[in-house]
This record gives sequence, structure tokens and C-alpha cells, in this order.
Amino acid sequence: MIDKENIKGIIFDYGGTIDSNGLHWAEVIRRAYTDNQVFLNPDKFLDAYVHGERTLGKNRIITPEHTFRDMMRHKIAIQMKWLQENSCITRNNDELSSAIADDCYDFACRTIAEARPLLEALAQKYPLALVSNFYGNLNAVLKDFGLDGIFNAVVESAVVGVRKPDPQIFSVGAEALHLPTENVVVVGDSYDKDIVPATQVGCQTVWLRKIGWNEYRGDETADAIIGDFSEIGGLLL
Repeated sequence: MIDKENIKGIIFDYGGTIDSNGLHWAEVIRRAYTDNQVFLNPDKFLDAYVHGERTLGKNRIITPEHTFRDMMRHKIAIQMKWLQENSCITRNNDELSSAIADDCYDFACRTIAEARPLLEALAQKYPLALVSNFYGNLNAVLKDFGLDGIFNAVVESAVVGVRKPDPQIFSVGAEALHLPTENVVVVGDSYDKDIVPATQVGCQTVWLRKIGWNEYRGDETADAIIGDFSEIGGLLL
């Protein structure tokens, strides 16, 4: 159970939490493929998704000025090239790739527009930080979505050199808020990458549970479990 009286600051995960309301981005992208009449074998799609993530992680393709739309266009182009090379799709062109990426961008725009008023209200009561596995362009993404200025600190894996699920990244987030971990609550969608490591360093946790990367075992725990981002207000305001 959340100990609200002991909370002095909030750390948010970004991708999958604020920008998709708990849906793993693999699921968001898969739906965008389907909406654009690209029907994929689920296992092959996940292989393409992982290939894209690893490619972006190993190569300096995303630069600090890239917006979320820019990033998604690179990501989908890499995925679709892999799918074509592995005979998983029969059509691949820049127009189709851009359409899928733009659908993902529009989804994020809508989701963030719904989340922004709550974030602004929380920022009036608590210092806020982001702790995210990202590509080095998170500040540009926040500015593009009108979220710059809400967060007191942004801790991005590509910048600090620590990635979730390493618990240290949440300690870095708490330090950026000038708070001990026991006075910080972490809000995230990934049980393994957010909730478990945050708990290990002494933070309270709010798990936004929807569609994750893996199926849930059923024995997962957090100080609070919610099904929609809007429920955070009832817990913390």
C-alpha cells in the first residue's frame, strides 16, 4: 500500500507509461502495422522489433535533436527492411513506412495530451523526474510534446550510461531530486525494468499494468497497481 505521507517526489518512466498509458510500444507499433494493412506473423514481428531496438542501441542513428516522429520513422524503416529481407512482407516503401510511423506519433500525441493535465497538477505538489531507457533525444521529445518544464530532472540511459533494469538508475533519479529513495515513488509500466529495481533501492512503486512485453506470472507485487494513468491522481493528489 502506498504511504502517501512519506512521498516527497515522483519518478516516472517515460516510454510505455506517459506516452502510451501502459501499452508496450511493441503492441502500439503492431497495431499500427495492422491498421495500415500489413499483417505479420507475431513471432516475426517481435524479431523485427528487437532487431530495430538493438540497431538503434548500437548505432548513433538517433541524435539529440530528433523528435519522436523522427525517431519512429527511423525505427519503422529499420523494422520493415528486416521484415523484407526475411521475406515477411511483400511491400515496403517510404510512404508506407512513414504512414505507420506517423500513426504511432499520432497515438503518442493523443495519449500525452490526456496525461499532461495530471502531470502538471502533480508538478504543483511534488518535484518530478523522468528515468528512461532512451536514445539521447528525450529532451527534444519532451519539447515536441509540450512536456518540457514539467520535470525537475531527466535521467536518460544513453546520457548517464546506466540502463534499466540496473537499480542504480533509480538511485540517480532520486539524487537528481535531492531526495532519499525512501521519499520517492516510482511510476512505471514494466514490472521487471521499473518496479523490481525501484523496490530494490528503497522506492515505493506504482505499477501501470496493461499489456507488457512478457505474460505476467500472477505473483507480481507493487505498492499500488493501476490500470490507467489517470488513476495516479487518486493515489497521489
